[in-house]
Amino acid sequence: MRIGDAAGKAGLTPRALRYYEEQGLVAARRTPSGHRVYGPDEVRRLRTVRELLEAGLTVSDLRTLAPLLDAMPGHDAPGLLRDRGPGPQRTVEHVARRRLDDLDARIERLVQLRERLAAQLGAPARAPGRVAPYEGTLRE
Repeated sequence: MRIGDAAGKAGLTPRALRYYEEQGLVAARRTPSGHRVYGPDEVRRLRTVRELLEAGLTVSDLRTLAPLLDAMPGHDAPGLLRDRGPGPQRTVEHVARRRLDDLDARIERLVQLRERLAAQLGAPARAPGRVAPYEGTLRE
């Protein structure tokens, strides 16, 4: 199938699909005239890429995992992240845990920034993890 059809079946845009190909996350076959052609295996791979990105991994993470994804065809993203075991699964888990640590650090930093800004605005304190609307006025 052509790029537009494959992208649609994978829940992506053709532009995103081209980008993932440039990044080495999926390979397309080419027709003699140079058009990209994708089969069911590539569409499954693209869905896995999309799901792993939606789970919080980055394109850089997926470039690291690309050889493992090649070695484990047919695995969906939840299965890759959930299954535990030796070899490739351990690498997937390591990359995912590293990303989780990065996300936790970013969240902590954002909470600190929010608290600092709220204090400067005189906004009420709130429990972490809950967003409250600001109801005051800005001070000059």
